[in-house]
Amino acid sequence: MTTLADLPHGAPARVQAFAPGSEHALALMQLGLVPGARVAVIRQAPLGDPLEVDVTGARLALRRAVAATVLVLVEPLPGAP
Repeated sequence: MTTLADLPHGAPARVQAFAPGSEHALALMQLGLVPGARVAVIRQAPLGDPLEVDVTGARLALRRAVAATVLVLVEPLPGAP
């Protein structure tokens, strides 16, 4: 398991949980980042912050520090063994 902030660009993943004590968990869940949601990092700003994230088809811009509170499980790429 890794964090959304550390996810390689384009790698599909699923939200597993939030870091213990995350003050952003409720706001992120209201935006669709709920356990089981498919996510991928699309791109990042030139200086690395914020990140553009695809959440089941919706695009969000998240600060890297906030994305670091989202724990994800990387999924294999389609067609990979």
